[in-house]
Amino acid sequence: MKIRPLGDRLLVKRVEEQTKTAGGILIPENAKEKPLEGAVVAVGPGKVLANGRLREPEVKTGDVVLFGKYNGTEVKVDGVDYVILREDDVLGVVKG
Repeated sequence: MKIRPLGDRLLVKRVEEQTKTAGGILIPENAKEKPLEGAVVAVGPGKVLANGRLREPEVKTGDVVLFGKYNGTEVKVDGVDYVILREDDVLGVVKG
């Protein structure tokens, strides 16, 4: 991996987009929306608090997280699309 997140940032790879609805209808490329969930690939060391102490992140590498539609910065590394998010931008962790 060529990217190491700093501070309380996370490197997230979006999950694959759905190409078919539950009813079996195919979704055309131009109608697809970017998924709002992804797998955490790398995690920064944590957030530095006002008292100078480091708060370790609650999210771990491998977690699947939900995030807002307009959150994060999209980057491309070796032809793979990633999103860099702050831990505060994560809405929740998907279990199971």
